[in-house]
Amino acid sequence: MGELTQDTDVLILGGGPGGYAAAFRAADLGLEVTMIDEAPLPGGECLHRGCIPSKTLLHIAELLSDARNAAHAGVTFQPPRIDLAALRSWKEEVIQKLADGLVNLCEKRSVQLINARAVFEDSGRVRLQGADISHVRFKHAVLATGSRPASLPSIQINNKGRVMDSEGALALADIPENLLVVGGGYIALEMGMVYASLGSRVTLIVRRDRLVRGADPDLVVPLKRRVDELFAAVHCNTMIKDLAEYDSHVMVRLHGDAPGGEQRFERVLIAVGRQPNSSNIGLENTDVKTDDKGFVTVDEQQRSTDPKIFAVGDIAGGQLLAHKAMREGKVAAEVIAGEPSAFDVRAIPAVVYTFPQIAWSGLTEEQARKEKRPIKVSRFPWKFSGRAITMGAPEGLTKVIVDKETDRVLGMGIVGREAEGMITEGTLAVEMGALAQDVALTIHPHPTLSETEAEAFEAFFGSATHILPKQKS
Repeated sequence: MGELTQDTDVLILGGGPGGYAAAFRAADLGLEVTMIDEAPLPGGECLHRGCIPSKTLLHIAELLSDARNAAHAGVTFQPPRIDLAALRSWKEEVIQKLADGLVNLCEKRSVQLINARAVFEDSGRVRLQGADISHVRFKHAVLATGSRPASLPSIQINNKGRVMDSEGALALADIPENLLVVGGGYIALEMGMVYASLGSRVTLIVRRDRLVRGADPDLVVPLKRRVDELFAAVHCNTMIKDLAEYDSHVMVRLHGDAPGGEQRFERVLIAVGRQPNSSNIGLENTDVKTDDKGFVTVDEQQRSTDPKIFAVGDIAGGQLLAHKAMREGKVAAEVIAGEPSAFDVRAIPAVVYTFPQIAWSGLTEEQARKEKRPIKVSRFPWKFSGRAITMGAPEGLTKVIVDKETDRVLGMGIVGREAEGMITEGTLAVEMGALAQDVALTIHPHPTLSETEAEAFEAFFGSATHILPKQKS
């Protein structure tokens, strides 16, 4: 019996946000689509081992924080009883519900799902491993294989389960008495807050001199203050000197600003970035080129150096964000279908889902200063926001970056509750090429946190209601 070969218009490699966005858009445009993923259900890293499970656990962590803080307002709760098995079950229920929804959308759009590993044989065919079909021939392919947690090459791990990456941390095997978190980005901070809220004594070490380097320093100040309160210790300019993993604990020696000597931790979380899944998929059998870090080189239409193969999401580099991947997936599908499409966005919002949250979009102040751009920066502290005070969240800040010569909105940054949703207004303003006055004159409902966006722009003109103009302050 010979090997079975199947033909398709568009082959999607990877079932994450970039992959399924490309698959759905291509199908909507009338193309025959086959989506291949090694996982049994679509959703990729984001749904199964990243964005969704982490936000599920962060929701619980924030509930615990709110319950503790309610005492200041006269409401006291009994100490929480944490049922880890139930918490894990609820997390899996959330994931399953969303994965089932994606399967249903595949069926409704006639997107063929294949659970298998695919390796390129050439620029028009892949070999499948673990499926009844042996080969798939395609007219075009979209690479959406994502990324995986990066490791520390200088650290030898014995695979005893005590040293975790983000996937291991999300599994929530237990609540360790003490936990060392390595990294100063969003994964390290989010998971550190989850474990600290559940009862772990968390020590955070950061290789550089500050947290969340992508955000402006003034936005990080309220988060740093909260981290210092919640974590047992925070050490910047610190790295692991050596690490020994045992069945019941990990012995670590640090060097840098942290105290010297050997320290014992029940678990260690390594969260130092991500690397693309571009190896061992047969790209050497195509004309696809990658950079020195393994990211696939693409143009503004997401086309790789092989005219038949596109790449979207984490494997294509840039900001490793699910919403960016989805837009890129749609662009690739539209270009394949002959539509005039390109990834030409002006602003990509980024969110750190800690408490308080940090969000920014467009040009940051730090970036503008480095580029010597002529800008004006306007800030509205939340201690003057009625809504923020009613929520017990006066530590927030909304800032806007405006072109000094044209008054066009170039960027926005927010730290505080609900920053995840509020940043969209700034993103829209940048995309539209809006003027600062456009936002300042837009009526925002009172009392809301969104008012802080309007007042930040009003402060630019000296017309904010709840703070004095600069010349009078």
